[in-house]
Amino acid sequence: MTNQSCQEGFILLGFSDRPKLEQILFVFVLLFYLVTLVGNVVIILVSRLDPSLHTPMYFFLTNLSFLDLCFTTSSIPQLLFNLGGPDKTISYVGCAIQLFMFLGLGGTECVLLAVMAYDRFTAICKPLHYSVLMHPQLCWKLVSVAWGVGLLNSLVMSPVTMQLPRCGRCRVKHFLCEMPALIKIACVDTVVVESTVFILSVIIVLVPLSLILISYSYIALAVLRMKSAAGRRKAFNTCGSHLTVVSLFYGNIIYMYMQPGNNSSQDQGKFLTLFYNLVTPMLNPVIYTLRNKDVKGALRRFVSRK
Repeated sequence: MTNQSCQEGFILLGFSDRPKLEQILFVFVLLFYLVTLVGNVVIILVSRLDPSLHTPMYFFLTNLSFLDLCFTTSSIPQLLFNLGGPDKTISYVGCAIQLFMFLGLGGTECVLLAVMAYDRFTAICKPLHYSVLMHPQLCWKLVSVAWGVGLLNSLVMSPVTMQLPRCGRCRVKHFLCEMPALIKIACVDTVVVESTVFILSVIIVLVPLSLILISYSYIALAVLRMKSAAGRRKAFNTCGSHLTVVSLFYGNIIYMYMQPGNNSSQDQGKFLTLFYNLVTPMLNPVIYTLRNKDVKGALRRFVSRK
């Protein structure tokens, strides 16, 4: 049998071997998804409507919130559909679109987090030149690069993954069409594909992460040289939020993609994917709101006007 046997669609097994867990997960996933939608929409509205937040930092935060909305929505509705009934199928086209969006948005977030680290580096290490360096044109260019890298990642990896021969193996041991899960059901040697995935992972994951670490090394030195305790506290608050988000996102991504496709536990992979696909986007607005006086003040003004 050839790859044509999967043209009609795939079966996403997900958590179907644990029916009771599916019922519990349906409730939690639905709740987390609604909180994610509300939280990120609020961040976008507040950042756009409050003039005091019309700065590069909140421009990038708005993009991150929009990205998280798209990232979560690319797979969670399908997961809820599968958890809520016996039908676990997804069409071939639907699977391809889901994979394309998942790879593209994931790659975009890797680069965007590096851009946000550069913004914090400029604000803390070069405060007198911040407004000149981080002008609106540069901000738009940096965001365009982030989205462009994500798109390129999808254009390269999605066709390679979807065109692998599967010899009738259309049962994906995952709750979404994720690249490692689709590679595992191929009926040919996937060493070349896995090597390509690893090389792209180094470029898209480790290069931005290295830039983030370099930026925060300079930031740490600059903060330690500050004489004002209030200035150090403000710097730690704004940078602490970003570092928390970076740790949550990159920790899961590195574990999932910086190893060959057949080494990780299937159950581990499912829960880690669920974490960075749902929990991390839900936590991002909470992290940035709780640790940021500007956002909390803007929220109070927004609520009082309403």
